[in-house]
Amino acid sequence: MPNTSVVSHWVSVRARPGHSTQLGARLSSLISPSAAASGCLHFALQKSLTDEDLWVITGTWADPSAMNDWFAAPELNLFSELLTEMLVTSLDFQTFATVTTVQAQMAHVSVDARLAG
Repeated sequence: MPNTSVVSHWVSVRARPGHSTQLGARLSSLISPSAAASGCLHFALQKSLTDEDLWVITGTWADPSAMNDWFAAPELNLFSELLTEMLVTSLDFQTFATVTTVQAQMAHVSVDARLAG
């Protein structure tokens, strides 16, 4: 179990072909309010250098509560609007907890032990 309360999210958004610029403009509306949200330590919108249609939104939060508050913010209705307007072909939301080196190594040992048995 992580010993820190810092959590993060990663959202991968794929534009419908020919709509990447429009999608980027819409996603950029999340930057200011999200970065200013209580508990936000870092927030970024990135565009793939190798895939014209791929955008990634990342955020780091002081604790799970702050991240959950962001997920519940009205600004995030944008994602349902993008789907309704058929500007995206896929959305992938992932959340993460920070782990120490020891925790990561213990997770690896646990997997190896299960595979060996």
